[in-house]
Amino acid sequence: MNTASAIQVAVARALLDIGAVVFTPHAPVTFKSGIISPVYVDNRRLPFWPVQWGAVIDAFRQTIEQQKLAFDVIAGIETAGIPHSAALAYALGAPSVFVRKQAKDHGLRSRVEGGDVAGRRVLLVEDLVTTGGSSLAGVEALRDAGAIVEHCLCITSYGFPEATRAFEMARVSLYPLTPFSAIVVEAAQRGLFGADELSILEAWLRDPHGWHLASPEGGAR
Repeated sequence: MNTASAIQVAVARALLDIGAVVFTPHAPVTFKSGIISPVYVDNRRLPFWPVQWGAVIDAFRQTIEQQKLAFDVIAGIETAGIPHSAALAYALGAPSVFVRKQAKDHGLRSRVEGGDVAGRRVLLVEDLVTTGGSSLAGVEALRDAGAIVEHCLCITSYGFPEATRAFEMARVSLYPLTPFSAIVVEAAQRGLFGADELSILEAWLRDPHGWHLASPEGGAR
C-alpha cells in the first residue's frame, strides 16, 4: 500500500470509528448547497475523540510534507474548519487565522481574524468539501485581504465534478485526506453498508442533484 493510500485508509477508519458517517436513506439530509443526500459526514465530532483527531491532524502534516506545500499562515473557515486549522497550526508552530463567513457589523468589520495575511502564502484547511462554495468564498476573502492562496486541504470531499471545476477556475489545488469513496469502501468492509445501501450511495454519487427526484428514498422527508 502506498503512503497516499495509507493516509486515506487511516482517515476513513478514524471517521468511521467515531460514528462521523451516518447513512440515512429513508430520512435524507439537505446540505447547505441544497443537495439532498442519503449520507451525512459530521467531522465536527473529531475534537471529542482525541486519538482519532490526532490521526487526522497527523495526516494533514504528512500531506503537507508529501506535496511540498509552502505556506506562511494556516487558515480555517468558521466554524467547522477552525478547530482543525488551529490544531494543525499549533502542531506545526505556524501562525493561524480564521475566516468569517460574513463580516461583523461592528469593530473593524474584517472577515479575516487573527493577523495580517497581506503578501503571505495562506494554506486553507476545511473539514468537508461538497460543491466548494464555502471554501472558495473563504479563498476570495483571504485574497481580498492580500493573501496568496493556492492550496486547500480538507478532511474529505465527495468528489463532485462541480467542486473540481470550481477549484480549477479559482486556481486552487484541493487535497482531500480521504475521498468519500474510500470511506464507503472501508464501511462496506466493516459490514456497515450492504448491497442495497451501496446501490443507493452509487446512485446518489452519479447524480447528487437529481437523486432525490429519481429515488423513493430521496422522496422521504
